[in-house]
Amino acid sequence: MSEVRQDRQYTQTHEWIIDNGDNTYTLGVSDHAQELLGDMVFVELPSDGDEAQAGDELCVVESVKAASDVYAPVDLQVLEINESLEDEPELINSSCYDDGWLIKFKADNIEGLMDASSYQETLESE
Repeated sequence: MSEVRQDRQYTQTHEWIIDNGDNTYTLGVSDHAQELLGDMVFVELPSDGDEAQAGDELCVVESVKAASDVYAPVDLQVLEINESLEDEPELINSSCYDDGWLIKFKADNIEGLMDASSYQETLESE
């Protein structure tokens, strides 16, 4: 069973978002997503300052099984990328909710995301 953390919001495409408490947010891929993808070998992240609209391809995570797009959950501007992933993409597998985060961003609105219980229900119905 995949871990779903209660302190985050989730998307249908298996990204998680957490409010950093300072009008910024952190984004990563869920435990379910990293389990499906398998061992990560490469991550292509956006650049600081990049902007994306909700639903846009934001970055790519590549595993031994496949490459997968990560989508912007909301309209956002990238503030920081997780540079550790350049040398250690496997952090997504070992610590997807902590050390394996992808980007920090600012957004005016993060409505329309699922809470943990809704996301859990989605996983159970897949």
